[in-house]
Amino acid sequence: MNEYVYPVVFGVLIGTLTRIYMLRTDYRQYPTYLHGKIIHIALGFIAAGLGTIAVPALLEENFTAITFLTVAASQFRDVRNMERNTLTELDAFELVPRGATYIEGIAVAFESRNYLVIFTSLLTTLAYLIVNFWGALVVGIISILVAHMLMAGGKLKDIVDIEFIEPHFDGAGLYVDNIYIMNIGLPARQEEILRYGMGFILTPKSFDSRSTIANLGQRQAILHDVSTTLGIYKDSGTPALTPLAKRDLDDGRVGVFVLPQKKDVEKAIAVLGQVPTLENAIRMPTESKANEKGRKLK
Repeated sequence: MNEYVYPVVFGVLIGTLTRIYMLRTDYRQYPTYLHGKIIHIALGFIAAGLGTIAVPALLEENFTAITFLTVAASQFRDVRNMERNTLTELDAFELVPRGATYIEGIAVAFESRNYLVIFTSLLTTLAYLIVNFWGALVVGIISILVAHMLMAGGKLKDIVDIEFIEPHFDGAGLYVDNIYIMNIGLPARQEEILRYGMGFILTPKSFDSRSTIANLGQRQAILHDVSTTLGIYKDSGTPALTPLAKRDLDDGRVGVFVLPQKKDVEKAIAVLGQVPTLENAIRMPTESKANEKGRKLK
């Protein structure tokens, strides 16, 4: 039997298990169960095979065979495009859309996780050939744990303080604290909003955080996650019942107004805290050279 059979099989197995471990259908219900998962597990198996085969190719000095990794990169970029296009089409039917920034973040995550599978299977196979089965098992477990750490991004609670505030009306204007949300003129609609509505103030913990939550995509992600988790008192054709997030232009706080079907303050705050900080929304103005020069002048 060929000396590479067991290392290759083990590397593919660990790589595929890594992809299964990273593939979760959560409150967002994506990927869908069952067919959406089958697609991504199959792609993970292919990625594991590519990473595993690269090791014997290198050891046999068959450097031409390594070029197929460039083909893999092209294929996984197509995965990113597929996810983006699918989610964009589905977003038109959401009562509270995800938004383009959230969708792009999900698409990038699906692409990057296939690369993590390639690296995991490559390192596991290499460890099997250089050390032994047990060494490969240790490397595989460590790789899975590292992949899990890289999979988890930042949360909203890391960059803001969250406070519940009852929404109120000043004339026809709806406010959360002193932040204007929208204009509602019909008394009947005002009663509905006061009965079902909840307000929250997000206070940024730093200047960078202020710029991040100012991003419209990040604010839309907040509204989508809260509405998906707690439900929403809204149907199509009722624009007055639309959740909104508006800024206080003076201090950068964000007022969030939502209409959950289940009015639970503690659960809502917990959900807000778990909203992912979108990579495409993160801003770090304090890292700019202009700000560094300003600090030096002081």
